[in-house]
Amino acid sequence: MTKNELKIFLDEKVIQYNNPEFLETDPIQIPHLFNKKEDIEISAFLTATIAWGNRKSIINNSHKLMEKMGQSPYDFVMNYSEDDLENLAGFVHRTFNDIDLVFFIQSLKNIYTKHNGLEGVFTLHQGVDSLQPTISKFKEIFFEIPYEQRTTKHVSDPLKGSAAKRINMFLRWMVRGATTNVDFGIWKNINPSKLSCPLDVHSGNVARKLGLLKRKQNDAKALAELDKNLREMAPLDPVKYDFALFGLGVFEKF
Repeated sequence: MTKNELKIFLDEKVIQYNNPEFLETDPIQIPHLFNKKEDIEISAFLTATIAWGNRKSIINNSHKLMEKMGQSPYDFVMNYSEDDLENLAGFVHRTFNDIDLVFFIQSLKNIYTKHNGLEGVFTLHQGVDSLQPTISKFKEIFFEIPYEQRTTKHVSDPLKGSAAKRINMFLRWMVRGATTNVDFGIWKNINPSKLSCPLDVHSGNVARKLGLLKRKQNDAKALAELDKNLREMAPLDPVKYDFALFGLGVFEKF
């Protein structure tokens, strides 16, 4: 397949999967429950944080989390009481437990109180052509209040070799335009050209089969390689191909 043929093939797959039907089986359905900007951001961030493993389990546990927050995540974050935090006891998704969750709520309150919210952090500290250094800065700010060491593993750092799949997915949700009613496009001051593909086992394997990725590990170096190739095909919106790579891997077993 030539580069042009590959682009045509992937563009067709983007059209196939980048539509509201995608929401039926994807965790992005959780922030679509909300209309208020801050509710969308916080529900999306928390959902993306636990987005590994079985997708049905991710969605079910995200619904449980929204229920524990009274279906008003921003109000919960800004106005929680000690009793509210105690009500989070028992929440668990794989290795993410109630200890981690309580800290996440406390840190989010700090970010919305002192750093102009999630959008404020990522916008203020955004890099010139990539958001990977920005994610590292976000982690630094996220853990500027007292924390337990175990919780740090739940926020990735690209500058320490991680592909940061879940945060890159969250950023895609917030930044990419809402023209197809999948992503939200509510963060207007970050250019989608800076986004990186949420690299996981599915998108990585498909990218290798298509010649878009040679590196065997799904790490920061692999992400940089994939970014370069996707940006050559679509400089203004490279992560639209996430739909193609993921769809080919998960739904078509490509």
